[in-house]
Amino acid sequence: MVGAEGAHEARVRLPQLRLDELLEELQARLDAARGTRDRVHSLLEAVLSVGRELDLEQALRSIVEAAAALVDAEYAALGVIGPDGRRLSAFITAGVGEEEIARIGPFPEGHGILGELIRHPEPLRLARLSEHASSYGFPPHHPPMNTFLGVPIRVREQVFGNLYLTEKRGGLQFDEDDESVLSTLAVAAGVAIDNARLYEESRLRERWLQANAEITRSLMSGAGQHEVLGLIAERAREITDAALAAVAIPMKDTDTLAVELAIGREADAHRGLVLPVRGTLTGRAFAAGAPVISADVAHDDRISAGPPRFAGLGPAVAVPIGSGERVRGVVLLARETGANEFSDEQTEPLQVFAGQAAVAMELAERRQDAQQIALLEDRDRIARDLHDLAIQRLFATGMTLQSAGRFIQHAQASERVRRAVDDLDETIKIIRSTIFGLRTRDDDEALGLRARAVRIAGEAAQVLGFAPSVRMEGLLDTHVPQETADHVVAVLSESLTNIARHARANRAEVALGTDGKEVRLTVTDNGVGIPPEGRRSGLANMRERARKLGGDMELACPEGGGTRLVWHAPLTEAAASSEA
Repeated sequence: MVGAEGAHEARVRLPQLRLDELLEELQARLDAARGTRDRVHSLLEAVLSVGRELDLEQALRSIVEAAAALVDAEYAALGVIGPDGRRLSAFITAGVGEEEIARIGPFPEGHGILGELIRHPEPLRLARLSEHASSYGFPPHHPPMNTFLGVPIRVREQVFGNLYLTEKRGGLQFDEDDESVLSTLAVAAGVAIDNARLYEESRLRERWLQANAEITRSLMSGAGQHEVLGLIAERAREITDAALAAVAIPMKDTDTLAVELAIGREADAHRGLVLPVRGTLTGRAFAAGAPVISADVAHDDRISAGPPRFAGLGPAVAVPIGSGERVRGVVLLARETGANEFSDEQTEPLQVFAGQAAVAMELAERRQDAQQIALLEDRDRIARDLHDLAIQRLFATGMTLQSAGRFIQHAQASERVRRAVDDLDETIKIIRSTIFGLRTRDDDEALGLRARAVRIAGEAAQVLGFAPSVRMEGLLDTHVPQETADHVVAVLSESLTNIARHARANRAEVALGTDGKEVRLTVTDNGVGIPPEGRRSGLANMRERARKLGGDMELACPEGGGTRLVWHAPLTEAAASSEA
């Protein structure tokens, strides 16, 4: 009886144990389902959060933060692959503070494990980073990292970058679920990045259109060429996030470009420079009639001519103004060191925009031609009137007086009439000379002071052994009268010749400018200076030229050695107004 009761109790406990096991298993599955539900919910929230961002930089940061939260990682990063497809152009992090980043140093460029994902864009999961063959280790002050999970982000079938997650919290390993969730987020991130890019491109096109409209209004209102070019340079600098914008145009009858205006960083070093077409970024774009891009203009081996002027500047692009044989100049844009390089997508709208500069210069030239034609036609009309009316009447009056003089008996009266006839003859000669001057066209072959100075500097390069740097400012061809210009050219030639003969220099700088009241020429070299016992007849002649015009000349020794010659002369109001 007792045995039967024990067996019965055992049968009762066995189903109870199985039921407990089933309930525990059910509870575990419910917990797993609840965890999966929560994770899917978190993933959906992350996808929605990432998809709401239209600013590309903010979208990338949201992706990094969402990835770290989804897989419970302590550190996360997103590396954007550069145009070359081998290095990282941007690196966004989460979990590392600003001070810690500063201690670590520059962001990685894509070597080691990071480069492994660039070369093989497939998910990569590691229990220990250091055990992988591509691991390079970490720089000083870098936080320790062991576990690793990386997945690529694709935008329209192209790899945009990679998500990197390290150090899963709680000392756990990243598992297949983490990889699956992160891969799903990477797909949503690709869509979000594409949307942000499209939005950024549309905003950029809108800014270019607004700038084009502004320039068109300026042209239609009759603004001058310099004003319009300044507006073009300023808008191009703002839209492309450039630190420097400069516009150079070719100088007549010379193989050089003159920097008409410069805005932004190092603008003073560029403004007024006269540079050869060969050996400069702007010259290459001008000669080729196509954009020229430099990854680092401050250390570009192709940039050999001119003084150092790109300190603190890195990526640059030179875009021609116009196309084909009608290239009228070059727009140079340079960003700060460490900034993103100029891409083809950025250069294409810039070319269209630079075409506005060509239109501006074309319209300015046509307007100037029309004004010149109107002036010449007015001169012809005045000349005709003087010839057909004034001279004929004066000639007739002289003939009348000459005939009447025969009938005058009074000696003094007869002498007065004769002098009056002579005065009329002289007046007729003056009027005829004036008519000749009115009908004489400006000689297109005559060079202005700018071109003459550039030519002198170019010729001096043969005896110097190097090309001197030339900088010009002000309306030299307008404000400086011919006589003063002749003296300036003579002094410049003598100064460069003296440097070649006596200075033993390897660098010379020429600065020529005017403010409308005075013309100033400065010639500097890094040679041995002027010895006390040296001949000074040439210097005396140059000083005499300045004093003859009411100016003077000073000599000084710069701190770095060599000689600085400053020659200046005032511009008379009459001379300035006659040239204007």
